[in-house]
Order: sequence, then C-alpha cells, then structure tokens
Amino acid sequence: MEKTDVRAVFEKKGRAVFISHLDLFRTMQRALKRSKLPVWYSQGFNPHIYLNFPLALSLGVASSTEFMDFSVTESFDLNKGRDMLNSAMPEGLSVLKLSEPVYKNQDIGFAEYKMCFYGGAAPEYMLEKLNMMMELETVEIDKRSKSKGTIKIDIRPYLDILNAGIKDDHAEINIRLPAGGTLNINSNVFADTFSDISGITFDNVYAERTKILIKNGEIFM
Repeated sequence: MEKTDVRAVFEKKGRAVFISHLDLFRTMQRALKRSKLPVWYSQGFNPHIYLNFPLALSLGVASSTEFMDFSVTESFDLNKGRDMLNSAMPEGLSVLKLSEPVYKNQDIGFAEYKMCFYGGAAPEYMLEKLNMMMELETVEIDKRSKSKGTIKIDIRPYLDILNAGIKDDHAEINIRLPAGGTLNINSNVFADTFSDISGITFDNVYAERTKILIKNGEIFM
C-alpha cells in the first residue's frame, strides 16, 4: 500500500508538559485514530500507527514548536486534517500545521529555549552570575556514554545566550543549545549547570522550546 509522509507542528503546554515522551506517543496514536484521518498502519501481525518525533522533549518542558511525523494512505486537505486532529487532542496539545516534511531528523543541529528563573535570588544577581558563567573558559558537565560510561564534557563552546533580561519578578534567558544526534544539551542540563555554578537554588524554572533549527541555522520544517 502506498503511503505519504505528513509532518505535524504542535504545541505542548499547560498540563500537557507533564506527559512523558512514551505517553505522548500513545496519546498521539489515540488522537490519530479518533480523528478518522486516513492514517497508514504498519504491516505484520501487530499493525500499529507509525509515528516519529524528530527531537524528544524533556518532561516538564513546554514547547511552541514540536514535530511529529506520520504517514497516510490517501491525500486530504491539510487544514481540515489539522482541525480533525485537534478535535481529538487532549488539553494542552494543539496542532498548528500539517505539511510535507522538508528536512530529515539528521539535519537537526540546534534548539532554542525561553527560560524563566524564579526565586532563590534577585533577578539582577542571577544575571550577574550568568555573565560570570559565560566568562568561564570551561563549563564541564557529566555526560553518559554507552561506550565509555560517564565522561566529562565542556559545554561552554555550545552555550549561545541570545538575550537575557529581567521580566517582572524573574530573570528571563533565551538560549540556543546543540540538539540532535551528535550532541544534545537540553534546557534541564543548562538549568542544573547554571544552578551549580551560580550557587543559586531556584524556586522554579520555566522552560519552553521555541525553535528547532537545522545545522546551518535555518528553521526545521
């Protein structure tokens, strides 16, 4: 049976940030079934809906730009398909767009995050400590390796602060981090590293993935 690949761009916010990646997989399968879209199922003794998420999102992190790939057996109006899929979505998950995939998963090179740091210190002090961290020659973290166990890597060359400032009662940092198969540093790693180096125990950290980029800096789509 012929099939066509479709890429969904969706938001994951509110209560949905606490849906694990495995549960997200199951949730999307159920939503696709309920949507009545002409979804392609794998062949064999246990047919299932093919799904692929190009870049998994950490638990507790929101996103305004997540991607999910699936396949269909016949063409349909993409805008209507988006609405059909949204009608089957739980609270906090919303499909923004359906389109044909342009780039491959292997093309992903970076992800951008908006991060808000609350409590533990004055926002001005947080930004002072951020500047001090960014002036360090090395920023080492422990990274697990399948072949070498836990190793230390220097992530300082990969930390790209786009802007930082004070919003109301918190510090807001927009940062670009490496993502994909070669090296993946997520927002949780940055938050933990910032806390360790600054000595600040934050009351709360809000993180939202705002962009996924390919290796040349263009928007993944």
